[in-house]
Amino acid sequence: MPKKMQFGVMQRGVFDPDDDMPARFEELMEQARVLNRLGYDSITKGSHFSTHPHREIIQIPYLCRVMAEAPELRLNAGIVLLSLHNPLEVAETFAAMDLMSGGRVIFGCGLGYRDVEYKAFGVAKGQGVARFEENLAAIRRLWSGEAVSMVGSHFELDQATISVPLQQSPHPPIWIGANVDNAVRRAARLGDCWYLNPHQNLPTLARQMDLYRAKLDELGKPFPDEMPMRREVFCARGHDEAAPYIKSMYDLYASWGQDKAMAEGDRDISMDYEDLARDRFIVGDPDGVAEEILRYHRALGVNHLIMSAQGVGMPQAQVLETFHLMAEEVFPKVRRAL
Repeated sequence: MPKKMQFGVMQRGVFDPDDDMPARFEELMEQARVLNRLGYDSITKGSHFSTHPHREIIQIPYLCRVMAEAPELRLNAGIVLLSLHNPLEVAETFAAMDLMSGGRVIFGCGLGYRDVEYKAFGVAKGQGVARFEENLAAIRRLWSGEAVSMVGSHFELDQATISVPLQQSPHPPIWIGANVDNAVRRAARLGDCWYLNPHQNLPTLARQMDLYRAKLDELGKPFPDEMPMRREVFCARGHDEAAPYIKSMYDLYASWGQDKAMAEGDRDISMDYEDLARDRFIVGDPDGVAEEILRYHRALGVNHLIMSAQGVGMPQAQVLETFHLMAEEVFPKVRRAL
């Protein structure tokens, strides 16, 4: 296990359609600088295309800018919708990012679930798993430095190589996002670790962790040194001020069809906030948040918590207050307890 619990932030960056995007972008850059100064470990950016009715900055250009604003933070692409892309392009892009960042890149990948994205990239939903697996196999081979010849369902590599060497050995960490049981087993088989999602509740994740461990045992693979999990996290000294912002985000997820991609028996994300938050969100004062983090650590073995601390429309002052309270009060409490 890593020597200490790691903490990062998912910069969701989803905004209303009439928002002032240049101003919001500057706020995101301020957030990145604050996270760097406060000693966080990582920064994450998700990937969605065609985010109507909201605005969201695309993943790769964003991370390339953030690597300069936050030079101490690991950069997590969480997640690349791998089935939609060409493996040589992805392998080259992340090799260049690894070089430019000095070896700080994490390659998070998964299937995605939105019809608008699959249709726009010309990929049938039924091809998603097969394309994911062959793309990842090609990327691993390309990252090994060899000249790769490989014929896939949608590409042909003819002695193809990446143009710049990787800085991390043997390659950037491969975190595989997974919601349903089969995907969790696939993460055990193909990834360096399972990247636990923010949507499923703790009982579902605990059940799936048993599946993940069993698959690792079957494959003869050890439990990963690094086990990342993303959660909705909000820390304040007073009452829960995050509820309307988090609820608005989950209403958006529901409109995108996120619930259809979740584990059976835990697919309802349209319930009232109080029911939705139970065993799913980490919200409260510093003592309460620290204890919840420890509960997830004990139940699941997670040791890299990635906080989604910004709901749609959340004021910058509230976001930055959470960052400070977490770094100055919660992180020390958690690390002392471990």
